[in-house]
Amino acid sequence: MHLPRLYAIVDASCFGDTRALRMAVEELASAGCTLIQYRNKSGNARLMLEQARELKTSLDGSIHLIMNDRSDLCLAADFDGVHVGQDDLAPDSVRRIIGPRRWLGVSAHHREQVREADQTSADYIAIGPVFATSSKSNPDPVVGLEGVRRTRELTRKPLVAIGGIIRGNARSVIAAGADSVAVISDLLPDPRKSAEEFLRILR
Repeated sequence: MHLPRLYAIVDASCFGDTRALRMAVEELASAGCTLIQYRNKSGNARLMLEQARELKTSLDGSIHLIMNDRSDLCLAADFDGVHVGQDDLAPDSVRRIIGPRRWLGVSAHHREQVREADQTSADYIAIGPVFATSSKSNPDPVVGLEGVRRTRELTRKPLVAIGGIIRGNARSVIAAGADSVAVISDLLPDPRKSAEEFLRILR
């Protein structure tokens, strides 16, 4: 698989309603984002499915949509893949649910988790948090750029770096060995303009 340099994540909690969420996703797509993850930690499956289907119908087929955590909703909304963390279903269990064609990503936070993820059917591994982040209430310890470098040595799978990545440090993360940077907060102010700047920086 080929990962784009920018992996945009939209967290439903950052938007007032489904319309605002959809508009942000459409702006990201119009800026050139081709991979967008929908994240909603509310636990309200009905709302998540409603929002996911809204996003799916508002975008053309050139945008890869990834569902955070929920492989069942990934299928129900016909998303292109699912991303799971260490506390979610095991990657190989998720693979049996979503089948061989959809993308599967898995988060790792230290060397042993990276090694374990490398042995699974995951298509890519996300390592982080690279820098301090405010998008999680109880984040794992920061791995830093050195953590990205060490992870690159442990796997040949595509590598996504996540956590505290902004326009000012994104290039350094790619230089450390990441194939892609996942961004949440620094895409919120004016999503289209922010995404365009990221894509320019990451060329």
